[in-house]
Amino acid sequence: MEDLYPMTFKPILKKMIWGGNALCPFKGITPVEEGVGESWEISDVKDNCSIIDNGFLNGKSIDEVIKTYGASLLGKSTMERTGETFPLLIKFIDAHDNLSIQVHPNDQLAWQRHHSFGKTEMWYVIKAAPGAALYSGFSKQIDPEEYVQRVADNSFMEVLQRYEVHAGDAFFLPAGRVHAIGAGCFIAEIQQTSNITYRIYDYNRRDANGKGRELHTELAKDAIDYTIYKDYRSHYTPQKNASVELAGCKYFTTNLLDLDKGEARFHALKKCTDSFVIYLCLEGYVQMRDENVLHDPIMLHQGQTLLFPATTQEVFMAPLPACKLLEVYIPKV
Repeated sequence: MEDLYPMTFKPILKKMIWGGNALCPFKGITPVEEGVGESWEISDVKDNCSIIDNGFLNGKSIDEVIKTYGASLLGKSTMERTGETFPLLIKFIDAHDNLSIQVHPNDQLAWQRHHSFGKTEMWYVIKAAPGAALYSGFSKQIDPEEYVQRVADNSFMEVLQRYEVHAGDAFFLPAGRVHAIGAGCFIAEIQQTSNITYRIYDYNRRDANGKGRELHTELAKDAIDYTIYKDYRSHYTPQKNASVELAGCKYFTTNLLDLDKGEARFHALKKCTDSFVIYLCLEGYVQMRDENVLHDPIMLHQGQTLLFPATTQEVFMAPLPACKLLEVYIPKV
């Protein structure tokens, strides 16, 4: 059996009623498709499995490769926790219009109701139109009964915490936190592998037939975390040529790498993880390779995503001349 190598994937483009036209240009895809709201970069969601598009595994789906290589791809400790499922769903999102107000169940509730993982996630704002905003958490204390009443009388937005956002802002969204992406936001999203979303409010939008999208008021009622926090943003200090943590939890760690010099050498974090490592290129160009001289270097440009299997010992990066990356992996617990 041949050794694994750094892998790229064919993006899965999703048209949405709120989608725009910025994803294709961002990723260098032509012709430009209108109304694309999401690009699923790496996915093991049922009926939406990513397809490898480089190397000898070209054309194979990620679930096929996991069945063959198992811990060599995922990491032994990762497999012990999540089995033969790739545990993360990686996306770029272009919100031309407001997304619905929603919440995701935690692992226990999602397994009980849907036989699925829950969904904890995080956002990194790549760019934002002037005045663009996100919603995360509550601005005042409410209880489940008030929640139901406010959904019924269309006043639910009044108790949500709104944040005007700019490029570089980050938000960690544990399962149970009410949230929404607003119009004009272009973000990278890291989340557990789950497609379970409870839609709470959709601005009374109607389709061409006058029909609104389904709401999940009762399902969301028990999934919401009603706790109030002073600030729902993730705060960090940007640094050049260093790894800066944006979000860390048992499901994933996400770091920001802003590189502008020479060949930067980063170990593949073996002391703190037994996991694959994913890189999303947010800006610029970077040449990347592992320690195996038989593996060809890969040129990664803005909008592309690269996965290093868990067997990788070292990752070498040469920004050309500068790049900005997100680095994602599963931490040891």
